[in-house]
Amino acid sequence: MATFDLRHLLRRRLAARIVALSLGLLLVVQLLGFETIRRTIDSTARQQLAQELERGAIVWTDLLGHQAEQIELAGRMAAKDFGFQQTLFGEAADDDTVASALESLAGRVGAELSVFVSIDQRVRGMVAGEADTAELQRLATDMAQGTGRRAVHVLGGRPYHLVATEILAPVRRGWLVFGFPIDRDLVARLRALAGMEVALVAGEAGARRVVLASLDLAAGASMHAAADAGELQLAGETMLVRRVPLGAVEAVLMRSIPRAVAPYARLQAWLALITAAGLALFAVASVGAARFVTTPLSALAGVSRRLGQGHYDEPVAGQEREDEIGQLAQSLDLMRVGIAEREASVHRLAYFDKLTGLPNRANFAAQVQGAIDASHQERLAVLVLNMNRFKPVNDALGYELGDQLLRQVAERLSAAMQSAQDVVARLGGDEFALMLPGSGVEQAAATARRIAAAFELPLRLNDQMVDLSAAFGVAGWPEQAERADQLLSRAEIAMHAAKRRTELVMVYETAMDPDSATTLSLLSELRRAVDRQELRLFLQPKFALATGRMVGAEALVRWLHPVRGMVPPMAFIPFAEQTGFVRELTTWIFDDAARQWPALAAAGLDRVSVNLSARDVMDLGLPARLDTILARRAVPAQAFCLEITESAIMDDPQRALNILHALKARGFKLSIDDFGEGYTSLKHLRHLPVDELKVDGIFVKKMDEVPQDENVVRSVVGLAQNLGLSVVAEGVENAEVWRRLAAMGCDEAQGFHMCRPLPADELPAFGRRWAAEHGLPLPMTAETAEA
Repeated sequence: MATFDLRHLLRRRLAARIVALSLGLLLVVQLLGFETIRRTIDSTARQQLAQELERGAIVWTDLLGHQAEQIELAGRMAAKDFGFQQTLFGEAADDDTVASALESLAGRVGAELSVFVSIDQRVRGMVAGEADTAELQRLATDMAQGTGRRAVHVLGGRPYHLVATEILAPVRRGWLVFGFPIDRDLVARLRALAGMEVALVAGEAGARRVVLASLDLAAGASMHAAADAGELQLAGETMLVRRVPLGAVEAVLMRSIPRAVAPYARLQAWLALITAAGLALFAVASVGAARFVTTPLSALAGVSRRLGQGHYDEPVAGQEREDEIGQLAQSLDLMRVGIAEREASVHRLAYFDKLTGLPNRANFAAQVQGAIDASHQERLAVLVLNMNRFKPVNDALGYELGDQLLRQVAERLSAAMQSAQDVVARLGGDEFALMLPGSGVEQAAATARRIAAAFELPLRLNDQMVDLSAAFGVAGWPEQAERADQLLSRAEIAMHAAKRRTELVMVYETAMDPDSATTLSLLSELRRAVDRQELRLFLQPKFALATGRMVGAEALVRWLHPVRGMVPPMAFIPFAEQTGFVRELTTWIFDDAARQWPALAAAGLDRVSVNLSARDVMDLGLPARLDTILARRAVPAQAFCLEITESAIMDDPQRALNILHALKARGFKLSIDDFGEGYTSLKHLRHLPVDELKVDGIFVKKMDEVPQDENVVRSVVGLAQNLGLSVVAEGVENAEVWRRLAAMGCDEAQGFHMCRPLPADELPAFGRRWAAEHGLPLPMTAETAEA
């Protein structure tokens, strides 16, 4: 349990870890120091002992050598004695006489053993004492033969120092071999002289036995393993040994390592005591130092927690300190300020538009959802607007002025708000949104018209005046959506529908949404409408402005639903384009117009215009499909004008160009529909094989009221004339517009002022009425044409 608590303390407390680390490091250092000192003392002691043993070996060798030299000198002196020579070599010499002489000589030199070996290697006399006679005789003979003049051998269990000397009279006559016992007295003398223990061992390598020792060792004890290793364990002590070869015997010199190290033990004890005291003092100091560090760190940790919780207002304490803690506090305070600034910046970037400063889409959606969730709100409307012709203006003036234009639009929208609860946001690009709490869709539509009126005043960008208008879409809660994302999405759908229909403002209807359940149901029914002959061909006449004659008509489709009645085009055309079914509609319109062409030609029409969608223009099989219809109906291609929108051409200009050239080669007249609303550049226009430009009705409708719109129309007419193209103006709704178009030199016009779209079979009758009213030649009837 104590171990667990200690671990828990070390894991949770920095101060405890600092103290533990400091004490641990100090303890490690002290232990390393102790070990180093111990090893140094041991190494030094061993070196000193080795040196002393080396000196002891020299002393031992010198001692035996001195003894051998004395014996050799005594032997040479005795050999020169005439009487001794007669005793050894005279005619009366016998073994007893020789032995007596040898015993006498041995007594004079202090030898215990003596042997006379003749020149012929025979032992003539010997004093063997307690030694083995045969072994002594063999050793003496070997020494006489030159195997060694000095050696220590064991004879009779005792070590003897054998010394051989020559007898010269005057030539070599033999040898005298003397043996001196090595006893405890001699070993004691060496111990006294060299200060070390001595043991004499004999025997074969690996089986040596003690024959004599200065310390208490049993005779015959084994010492070979330790002696070979340089160390020996005796009586619990480690002895450092030095072997001195002496022939058949080795002298093993020994010094006790523990006794050599003992004088340093007191010093080590004092060091241990000092270390313990140092550890205690260091522990106290470490605790104080740790608290000095961890106390302000704990305070800074509390600051970090507050910062993590988003509290950036309170400055960090401790900045007045001049040490590292103070530097840390200052850095943490700088981080606090930086995080606060960056968080505010990130919040602005995440929820506000950088260019205009208005709320962005995410912010707007959140505010709308908040207003919906507020129980006091009974209704709420969202209005989305998109600027008309912004991209051409932006491309012409540059992005910098385009940004200024968007900022001015944002200012005008903000100024148009009438309630503090109203919210203006920029959704992206040139698209803006307004939230009108408490307003229904009717009030929102009225607000859209009021904003549109505010846009009628041109915007000033440096020295240039720019006219802009917008298309508005409205959706209301709770009748049209339950959530903010639905409400915003459906307002955008209504806005796109308004742009397609060139209307100012439109309120969301389910028919506008290709993903709504109603629309999906309509799509399923539309696929069957062609087979059930529910589609109807409508035509809107075109008139030559110069003569007033009806010269053509634009083919339109209507759907006579058996239950829903007449379904307007905007209820099914958009999603037909999205799903690709528009190709079937185009084929049906072209085929039905070709079927009715004889009657239409008889009514005075030069051609019928058929609209091609973007999917039609990208369809490589379109020319062949139209060829098949023309051949089946026996109608020339010149009877048709194919109208292509600018956006359809720009989706894939090269592919569209190839298809248009193929249609042109077949004799079709080609027209650019809604020219001026899209993004066709003059670079592409001069390469297109077109015959006609059709001016977008958004410029034509109010050209008698808006001078800028009239200037746009005049520019398009002039451009077409310069390019050798005819011009058709759509959206003519009053006589004044007709007059001005005619004065500009525009070729043809269509619009509600002359005729609304009507069923194809009613066009001949209308043509006759129109001719009669305007004093024009009457077109032929179907019967006249047949005649």
